Amino acid sequence: MLISLLSLLLLFLTACGGTNQATSTPADNGKPGGHLVKHAMGQTMVPDHPQRVVVLDTGELDDTLALGITPVGAVTALQDGDYLSYLKGKLGSITNVGTIAQPNLEKIASLHPDLILSNKVRHASIYPQLSQIAPTVFAENIGTTWKDNLKLYAEALGKTQEANTLLQHYNQRLAELKQKMGPRLAQTHVSIVRVLPDRIRLYMGASFIGTILRDAGLPRPPAQDQDKKFAQEVTYENIQTMDGDVIFIMNYGNSKDKMQDLMNQPQWKQLNAVKNGKVFTVADDVWSTGIGIEAANLVIDDLFKYLVSNGQ
Repeated sequence: MLISLLSLLLLFLTACGGTNQATSTPADNGKPGGHLVKHAMGQTMVPDHPQRVVVLDTGELDDTLALGITPVGAVTALQDGDYLSYLKGKLGSITNVGTIAQPNLEKIASLHPDLILSNKVRHASIYPQLSQIAPTVFAENIGTTWKDNLKLYAEALGKTQEANTLLQHYNQRLAELKQKMGPRLAQTHVSIVRVLPDRIRLYMGASFIGTILRDAGLPRPPAQDQDKKFAQEVTYENIQTMDGDVIFIMNYGNSKDKMQDLMNQPQWKQLNAVKNGKVFTVADDVWSTGIGIEAANLVIDDLFKYLVSNGQ
């Protein structure tokens, strides 16, 4: 009973300080060589060179690998799901520590991490427990903030220069894309359609892919030209809002039947992009789920492939 009461007291005290993380936590063990990182939940002292990192979202996994560190533990998007397909071959012997929606705290603790990376959107409610396991750094948001998130995680990992190099390369590639497209750039309105098992979405400016298209200078169709909006669900009755000079379409989960049904609709077949053969199916893992620098570069690969090499 006494142990239980002490445990509850510890959890209460931690929760009270959840938005202002102390600069020295029990997980620091008083070890020298740390640095202070300011983040969405306050500030945390982390090791200068973390060796055992656990990541709790897709962007964190993508970015950590891009920065040259293989986490010891990571979550998957879905129960019994796999990791992002484009990262296969880079994952080593990562231990699965649950799903994004339900990380397994026991498994995380068993890995003895020296740093945990996640974000406030997904895991604000369990930040107190995570920060008792190891120094924990949270980004404020996901998706549109993916570049800022990369910089934050790089700061925590002691990889700031590497992150700057990655972002410089990203910008150089977009500059090359703009140069090769020339006048066609401003005339290529890009539509983004995502098919899920039970719905269809148009992706607007306030999304991961929306930021990349904006950085690339690619305009959006009027119905999707909304920088402050993430996405909008559409039905077969307003299929015309999906049109553009180019349509990039992706499907999430078990949605192939839904996609086929969409493409069988008479209204779909009347879209300009469909009639001109400018509909391209792209990987959902890359264009929507990954939300990290590796995914962003693969999106750029697709833009070169379909807009430059194909002579859009």
